[in-house]
Amino acid sequence: MNYGIVAFPSKELQDFANAYRKRYDSHYAQLPPHITLRATTESSNITLQELADQVAEVTKEMKPIDIHIGKVSTFSPVNNVIYLKVDPTEQLTALHNTFYEEPFGGKPPYQFVPHITLAQGLSSSEHDDIFGQLRMSNIEFNETIHRIHLLYQLENGTWSVYETYRLRGE
Repeated sequence: MNYGIVAFPSKELQDFANAYRKRYDSHYAQLPPHITLRATTESSNITLQELADQVAEVTKEMKPIDIHIGKVSTFSPVNNVIYLKVDPTEQLTALHNTFYEEPFGGKPPYQFVPHITLAQGLSSSEHDDIFGQLRMSNIEFNETIHRIHLLYQLENGTWSVYETYRLRGE
């Protein structure tokens, strides 16, 4: 079973991202726009309910997360991925790190760069063209994330929410 932990942004931000994703993201149909807090992980020795209980324990005292997005960036030349750059905060980084400690365990597959993917699976020329256009856009989003989600992957490759956790801490 594959699982992941994400935060979904507001509908307004999802609509903005989807305007690009439906044309330029090969994973558009599999999962809505999101910030990945725990990358896709295969788990054969723990049940989804046990994971859900562990995430609940981590999030029960957690405050809502303020995020700011002010530009588009890219992982090029490593990957032809274009994304909305979420400014890293101590709280966001701490939450990400927590999901790689015990009892979750493991090492992050990449350095944590909070983002929302707009385009992936592009040729180099497509990437350069789209990134050039987006880089000139005036992008400004400020919002607060009040929930995070434990997801699991279905056999057809799409993702489904197993449980949602409200961030209610003071």
